[in-house]
Amino acid sequence: MPDDADHANPEAPADLSHAGAVVDKAIEYMTGQNLNPLSIASALLGGSMGLLARTMGDDAIMQVLQNAMSSVRRVAGGVWAA
Repeated sequence: MPDDADHANPEAPADLSHAGAVVDKAIEYMTGQNLNPLSIASALLGGSMGLLARTMGDDAIMQVLQNAMSSVRRVAGGVWAA
């Protein structure tokens, strides 16, 4: 994750870049262990959803997911656009 990622979104927490770097290292480690990319992504998503469920209400989780889907749509060039 770029160092300036926090500056792209003024609402982003100050430690977002650090958390992203830790996740990147975990992904690097798992790919080095020859784990299936889908397994890695599924485990990360499942862990993320579990963390959100323990720390946020349903409405806040839905907003996080909507934001994530919007980001994917922008990156994918609208391929997934509804």
